[in-house]
Amino acid sequence: MAANEQPSPEKHRVNQEQDLIQQVGKKETRKMRARREQHPAIWFWLGMVGLVGWSVAIPTIIGIALGVWIDRTWPSRYSWTLMLLLLGMAVGCLNAWFWVRQESGRD
Repeated sequence: MAANEQPSPEKHRVNQEQDLIQQVGKKETRKMRARREQHPAIWFWLGMVGLVGWSVAIPTIIGIALGVWIDRTWPSRYSWTLMLLLLGMAVGCLNAWFWVRQESGRD
């Protein structure tokens, strides 16, 4: 088609329909992405706080209990309770970090 020729009314209508189809398709894609990537509800975050809390608390308590038992069974100059408390907290923090990272989708 030469530069000074106008498209026929039929071609013009087809082009408009194609543009409309593309616009609708883009909007639908955005809506679907927004639904998939919805921000989690407050219950999700409360659950995550509980998960993180228990992920740290359980290994810490196990470390303390094991340390107290070792200190009572085999007394020494080193406090196994304190050492295993710190080890339990470290394991718990690593565990919590793992869960938060997994739930946030950064794996």
